[in-house]
Amino acid sequence: MPSPLEITVAIPAHPARVANGMLDRAVASVKNQLLPAADISIAIDEDVDGAAVTRQRALDAVKTEWVAFLDSDDWFYPEHLRVLAAGARIFKADYIFSYFMVHFPDGKPWPANDPLGHFGRQFNPAKPHQTTITHLVRTELAKSIGFREPPEGALINGERYGEDFQYTVECARAGAKIVHVPRRTWAWCHHGANSSGQPGRGDAAARRRP
Repeated sequence: MPSPLEITVAIPAHPARVANGMLDRAVASVKNQLLPAADISIAIDEDVDGAAVTRQRALDAVKTEWVAFLDSDDWFYPEHLRVLAAGARIFKADYIFSYFMVHFPDGKPWPANDPLGHFGRQFNPAKPHQTTITHLVRTELAKSIGFREPPEGALINGERYGEDFQYTVECARAGAKIVHVPRRTWAWCHHGANSSGQPGRGDAAARRRP
């Protein structure tokens, strides 16, 4: 039987999510995995730098062969890492993603659970679509691509995109095998203050430190 993948979970957060307990909930979901994570790398955005910079800091600290990303307002279901690790082995993937259920902050499911209409849709490098940042990827690949803010107003296939979609497209351009497992293994929290990774938006709208 093959040994389990060694995975670090990288979590970018900002002070509001530390104060309101969302980060604690995210970390608890990692600790509750059926396939235990080898480590957790947390980076806190104290200076309102945004998700790209903060996610990169969390990634830079990863030492394991694989890294799984989790936003601090979301959480994993217990099978998340086990499902993605199994998929990575079976499909010999470099980057593998599942899908989410939308939840309210109290944990109740939201009625509309495929807002993008992408559940079950395999990734096509010739016509890329938005996947999710909550995926499992080879650390060497992720570090070679990195995260940075895209140009203002930039579009891919007519869609506005953030650092996460830009990173995914660049992974594909680098020749990564990107595979979708059509399972809902994590929770996307719709809490009305989602920042969409942008500095100063939603609950990330804190003042810079002097």
